[in-house]
Amino acid sequence: SITGDNGLSVSVSDTAKPLGRLHAHQAPIDTGPVSVGDTVKLAIDAARRDRIRANHSATHLLHSALRNALGGHVTQKGSMVADDRLRFDFSHNAALTPAEIAAVEAEVNAEIRGNQSVSTRLMSPDDAVEAGALALFGEKYGDEVRVLTMGPRDGARAYSVELCGGTHVNALGDIALFKIVSEGAVASGIRRVEAMTGEAARQWLTDREDKLKDVAAQLRANPDEVPARVAALSDTVRKLEKELAEAKKALALGGSGGSAAAEPEDVGGTKFLGQSFDGLDPKELRGLANDARAKLGSGIVAMVTVNDGKASILI
Repeated sequence: SITGDNGLSVSVSDTAKPLGRLHAHQAPIDTGPVSVGDTVKLAIDAARRDRIRANHSATHLLHSALRNALGGHVTQKGSMVADDRLRFDFSHNAALTPAEIAAVEAEVNAEIRGNQSVSTRLMSPDDAVEAGALALFGEKYGDEVRVLTMGPRDGARAYSVELCGGTHVNALGDIALFKIVSEGAVASGIRRVEAMTGEAARQWLTDREDKLKDVAAQLRANPDEVPARVAALSDTVRKLEKELAEAKKALALGGSGGSAAAEPEDVGGTKFLGQSFDGLDPKELRGLANDARAKLGSGIVAMVTVNDGKASILI
């Protein structure tokens, strides 16, 4: 926001750098006049900025964890940092397994719990790369670059060293919590991870816990018993579906609309076997047709089944 003593109130919606170091604020004027030379106060939404800092810093940790888990071929291909989540696109030719996702998530959270410092230095691009900094996709670098270092270990190599001009936490513990919420493909050889940090991650986990408790209540079980109960229910459903399909098949074959023992006719010197069924699963037609074809040896088989007014035909 931009405010002045003369009643000026401006809500900044975006900023840009159209001419290098010049910062341009894009904003509607809510109230008051504005003139060249006015003294104004600029302020940010501190809570929102802190959430953005956490998500941005977690993106760098995620990049390093993915490279450690999957290999050095992993490079950033795009990202989005918001106050409620982060999105990270990277080069990799296969879906991440549940074990890989768990390993990446655990590694990032371990760095967060370590609460190491986050520091920045201004260097030339060549010096930065020589120092081990990793340049990020889509960035434009001038004569001087900002080198972000995360997690120094008493002179040992830092966990993450990258070129970045964005806003970040002072210490990794400020991120509080990191949770991957989705992983998938966005293009050939490009994967996408979406994640949350801090309070948003805690609320996401709480929501999942509440849903698990709801399922457990419907199953009249405690949450720890849900996987076994669901597996048992799935087995029961499969058995019942199989029994129902067999019952429908028997009913259809035994009804007036068709018979498994139907005899072929001679039509102009060609053997023909035609049957119609009511309520038979269309998937059953293939097996019945194969049996009829074996009986005919050479001829024509035509079978029709009708379900809810829709006909399926196999010839």
